[in-house]
Amino acid sequence: MIARIRKELNNPSDFFYDILNNGYYEMEICFFPSLCDQNLIQDILLSPYSYNFDRDQFFRMIHSNPNFAEADQPEIWTELLLKGSVLFQLEDRVYRFDVQRKLQDKPDTTQIESALQGPQTALTEDLDLNISLIRMRYNEPTLCVEQHIIGVTSKTRVTVLYDKNEVNQHVLLQLQQQISQLNIKMLRAAGQLVKQLSGKYKLFPVMIQTERPDRIAAMIQRGKIAILQDGNRLGLILPARLFDFLHAMDDDYESFWMSKLLLILRYLAMILTLMLPSLYISIVSYNPELLRVQLTLSIAGSRVVVPYPSFIEVIIMLFMIEALNEASIRLPRSIGSTATTVGGLILGQSIQQAGLVSSIMIIVTSVVAISNYVIPNNSFSYSIRFVKYLFVTISIFYGLLGVVVLFFALIVYWCNLRSFGEPYLNLYNPKSKSRHGGGK
Repeated sequence: MIARIRKELNNPSDFFYDILNNGYYEMEICFFPSLCDQNLIQDILLSPYSYNFDRDQFFRMIHSNPNFAEADQPEIWTELLLKGSVLFQLEDRVYRFDVQRKLQDKPDTTQIESALQGPQTALTEDLDLNISLIRMRYNEPTLCVEQHIIGVTSKTRVTVLYDKNEVNQHVLLQLQQQISQLNIKMLRAAGQLVKQLSGKYKLFPVMIQTERPDRIAAMIQRGKIAILQDGNRLGLILPARLFDFLHAMDDDYESFWMSKLLLILRYLAMILTLMLPSLYISIVSYNPELLRVQLTLSIAGSRVVVPYPSFIEVIIMLFMIEALNEASIRLPRSIGSTATTVGGLILGQSIQQAGLVSSIMIIVTSVVAISNYVIPNNSFSYSIRFVKYLFVTISIFYGLLGVVVLFFALIVYWCNLRSFGEPYLNLYNPKSKSRHGGGK
């Protein structure tokens, strides 16, 4: 066994192998120390072998432990070793001992989806721990967990979780068919699954990425499906509606009226992010009569020193905001927030004093930047940021009429968009017959 495995692995330096003898029978053993929990190997396998001279009793111990199993297929030996298993041979029979090393044994804290109330635990990169976090919050016997192996090279474990009494069977069947047809060489992140399952060219996401186990449990209770991936701390939820992306977990924990007020605030922030720059261009360049005379004169006075049209100053300021956003992500955390904040303040004040943009444009840019951060889901926030430039482009050529027509086209696009067969603007999830597998 050892000779065959060393030949297939090209005799790597981090590979351990040995032939042990306790005086009564020999055992060949091999494993990767960096992938296995060596304490478990010593306590459960090596110590009983060294001090248990009764062959039959040692074999009974092996067959009674669920972590041991026979590995009678030589073609999968190297795959088992690379997944963190120990292979050992006794009397021409090869066994596997699953002792994959766990890098994390406790949940993370939320870093992306912060909430003032409710649990503060987040998913980890350990799939088994993530499943336990979901089961702790959704302790129902109807919870189904299906495991898939995706990735020709990575062979990443992916689990699909759903409540068999609540799930829409049509959605589940479509997801299972798409997973079976996936052809990915190396699966590294949840974003790859999103692109493969939902398509690369959709303007808006049709799957929710979340780090919160309580959100996943709540969505499973509402009939949705969750996907967890080994080595990634973000879970996926489907099917998704537009309203799900503007829902924060604080809405479930706050009082009724406060949660509704915050929800309205998010919708207003989304509309401001989407349309405020284009409305500024449209009103300043084409339809100044829409504003009161005092406000029109104030805007015109602030733009006296600006040497180019309104759309140029909008493009300049939006570009600088996008650059600051990217800098805040790419810079080290210790200096990122300080550098971007100071840079934004100095840049905004200097560019206004130099007469390159108007003071009204500084206000518009600040409102757009702040409103974009109010959206609780990053993927949906990125889509809104992208579509915002479509509105800016159309407003340059067609003014307010073009903005109105494009907004109508966006509503039509949302109405036509589907998330695994479910309407994107669905107000609620009806308990259809298909959700219970048919019926009279």
